[in-house]
Amino acid sequence: METDINNHIKKPSFMYALLMLAAAVAVVSVGILVFDAPIQILMFISILVVMPFMLKLGFTYKQIEESMFESMGKALQPVLILLTVGILIGAWIASGTVPTLIYFGVEAISPQYFLVTTLLFCSLVAVATGTSWGTIGTAGIAMMGVGTALGIPAGITAGAIVSGAYFGDKMSPLSDTTNLAPAVTGGDLFSHIRHMLWTTVPAYLITAIIFTVIGLQYNGSVNADSVARMTTYLNENFSLGLVPMIPVVVLITLLMMKKPAIPSIFIGAATGGVVAIFAQGFTFGETVGIFYNGYTVESGIEIVDSLLIRGGLVSMLALVALFLFALGLGGMLAEAGVLEAMIASFANNIKHTGVLVAVTSVVSYFTLAIGGSVYFSTVMGGTLMQPIFERLNLKPENLSRVLEDTGTQSAALLPWTGSGLYTAGALGVATVAYLPFCFLAFITPIVSIFYGITGLTMTEYENDDEKLENAKTA
Repeated sequence: METDINNHIKKPSFMYALLMLAAAVAVVSVGILVFDAPIQILMFISILVVMPFMLKLGFTYKQIEESMFESMGKALQPVLILLTVGILIGAWIASGTVPTLIYFGVEAISPQYFLVTTLLFCSLVAVATGTSWGTIGTAGIAMMGVGTALGIPAGITAGAIVSGAYFGDKMSPLSDTTNLAPAVTGGDLFSHIRHMLWTTVPAYLITAIIFTVIGLQYNGSVNADSVARMTTYLNENFSLGLVPMIPVVVLITLLMMKKPAIPSIFIGAATGGVVAIFAQGFTFGETVGIFYNGYTVESGIEIVDSLLIRGGLVSMLALVALFLFALGLGGMLAEAGVLEAMIASFANNIKHTGVLVAVTSVVSYFTLAIGGSVYFSTVMGGTLMQPIFERLNLKPENLSRVLEDTGTQSAALLPWTGSGLYTAGALGVATVAYLPFCFLAFITPIVSIFYGITGLTMTEYENDDEKLENAKTA
């Protein structure tokens, strides 16, 4: 291990870095598989396990604590969004917004085309708003209710929602992640988006075909009696129609205007609260209680209870704890230099675009897993891999595309990441239930690696002057 002269902190060797990572992973995997322990506690124990490794490298406890808190501090905005979305869900059920969307969705959408319709609908909303989280929290919640009423398994519906939401987010010039990737790698926004079309469009078409084929098996599978009881209950207990849709219009308008996410979501929830009071007959006290504890009902109809007993700030607290511990662990591993040590061991041996794209994909997934955030993954992956792309004379849009094809596209697939926690909490579906059906997230990297192996669409600098000019612009 090398020593940093300035503060006597040693840089970990490859084997030491691997041992640190293996210890943290072992705690989580063994805890879940053997003891079925809550992942929040396992993440906290992993933090304690990693601390002695960092102390041995020369870090003081205060430095370790600071690295953990600095990383946790980055979770403040996502945590507030999580809590606000919990309020939004409860408010929109009480306002009749979700019941209205479910009622008319069941009436209008054919079961066999529901999944591909969901994919397309969520894609359009995400492209227009530039946010996967906003799409999942609006269109996604509504489509989950419709899917349940139509007899579609929740995991499959959620997979279509996630695929559509992250496609639209990834391809929208309004998206923060779409702007971040070229900024980190030294490219420009529209070159980045155009370059992603080569991988994303073929993967999206294949995904649409798969969801169409899956959807065909649900033709005529709806339990007509169950759906009739549900629609009757919704019609008798809520004032359905245009007024309950006002909160949706308000929120989507604010998101399209690129207003800050937290106040936008809360205004959408507050609007739902106003509608709940004046259109649905709730008192102010009842509405505030729903904001905190979520909506509750005892209808005696299983499908109704499963759709409507949801939401509230409290419903998100377990997810918040997991997010904080995961980010704290990721910050410690990053500060210790685990990533740099592992990449440095093989960086000079990367001499082919196929190997480079494959390694970058692994780094992107790895940084997503330990950092718990697509922002961490994009910044770390872009920073670590950029010199290798430049050495192979590859333009920055190649790197930014791989980062988006992997880290961004898979952000909701890990249960401890911010996106995974948000998606599971908003849709009410465990990550492992929808993960197998997020086809776009699996197909896109395959297309990306294919281009890396063949060299197709891998743009290169034409001369040194072009490379220099790009460096000046970046």
